[in-house]
Amino acid sequence: MNLATRGANIETIRDSSRVLVVGKSPINRVVVSKIVERSGLKPLSESPEMAVKTLRSLIPGAVVLDGGPDNKDCDTLMSSIDTLRRATGKALPPVILLSTKNDTPESLGLAHVVDVVVAKPITPERLQPVIDRLTGR
Repeated sequence: MNLATRGANIETIRDSSRVLVVGKSPINRVVVSKIVERSGLKPLSESPEMAVKTLRSLIPGAVVLDGGPDNKDCDTLMSSIDTLRRATGKALPPVILLSTKNDTPESLGLAHVVDVVVAKPITPERLQPVIDRLTGR
């Protein structure tokens, strides 16, 4: 783990082995967390409200957002992710959006925050290769 300083003397831990799994549905978070574990990573499952707080102290190796039925479930988190990515000076952490539609980050207007959109249903065959690629596994 590396320590980094961001903003007003807030100490942030960078842990590339962690994947922040965010969504309103606890069932979907469990499904995604199991897929993350298959990649040899440690999932950290949070609601969108709790994830905002988590990102103040942790820079995970990746973030997986469950957009919900209208891709809006994690909208409260977008500005925090954007701020974090600007602070790192790179597109880090990589962000995956789970969507009900087969969209692209550009078509959703989220290209500055989301790297990849994965269409539901959530399956290991669809999601695990994306996690592996974005985390360098």
